[in-house]
Amino acid sequence: MQTPSVHTSDTTSLPTAAKPPKLLDQVKRCIRDKHYSLRTEEAYVYWNRWYIRYHGLRHPMDMGATEVAAFLSHLTSERNVSVSTHKQALCALLFLYKQVLQTDFPWLQDIYRPNRPPRLPTVLTEWEVTAVLDEMKGIHALMCRLLYGTGMRMMECMTLRIKDVDFGRREIMIRDGKGHKDRVTMLPLALIAPLKEQVARARQFYDADRAGSRPGVMLPDALERKYSKAAVQWGWFWLFPSDHESTDPRSGIVRRHHMYEQTFQRAIKRAVEAAKLTKRVTAHTFRHSFATHLLEAGYDIRTVQELLGHSDVSTTMIYVHVLNRGGHGVVSPIDRMK
Repeated sequence: MQTPSVHTSDTTSLPTAAKPPKLLDQVKRCIRDKHYSLRTEEAYVYWNRWYIRYHGLRHPMDMGATEVAAFLSHLTSERNVSVSTHKQALCALLFLYKQVLQTDFPWLQDIYRPNRPPRLPTVLTEWEVTAVLDEMKGIHALMCRLLYGTGMRMMECMTLRIKDVDFGRREIMIRDGKGHKDRVTMLPLALIAPLKEQVARARQFYDADRAGSRPGVMLPDALERKYSKAAVQWGWFWLFPSDHESTDPRSGIVRRHHMYEQTFQRAIKRAVEAAKLTKRVTAHTFRHSFATHLLEAGYDIRTVQELLGHSDVSTTMIYVHVLNRGGHGVVSPIDRMK
């Protein structure tokens, strides 16, 4: 019996080697594995792409301290970037080498890290806050009042869910704030009625999405897989939903997102111009004003620290005007406005 011959040129039965993912795709995957925010992902990918292109598309493993220093020097001397931007670019490169490429070259420890000089925050007077709020209308006015009335950050306000507002206990639960920490802040009396109206408006969007069998809202981490129906439950719906759907940048799903920060920031800018203020005012200015006005009212620095969610009281000390004259309860500064 003759054995069949084996043709070595026949490769149909041999498995094909999968192409390794592109470097920037590896950066994205590593960032998502560490549960970093979408903003961090966009920033790190941006700086790593610029670094590679600046050096003629050379692979980072073929470069070293000289190329990193040259790129950072280019940003500082030719692009005139700020200290914070310089540090962000450096953090992106360190992440690329240490976390993605898993290399810890000795020269990484010797790279110059600039120190950001301490800056005093811009703080509005109560009259200036009133002037800006008077120029804002609708949902943007409510969000701005919420920032000043609670001291939360802009994205903490944007990403509030229906379940995070407790009208019975007059509390707002801020989930996954800066540093992935949760905290509780008060719900100002002056905002209870308008927030209830906003809940009713959000319910209209929710009912329309459910009637149209649209995908549920985005959930943090792996909750969408763990609780498959949570995304379409009312409690997880956005308190400030967008009026249109958009494509999720990570999953590619077309769904309703929360309101966009750029739209809110533009509304604040227009209101500041209409109020004829000369100060540079952003959404974060209302958080600074919240903390300063509480201290001026005599509340304890530790109380303000807890409401702001600062890990170290030294961060809160920048707002110090009056110390250790507070009472036991906290009244939001917005409740003292006429």
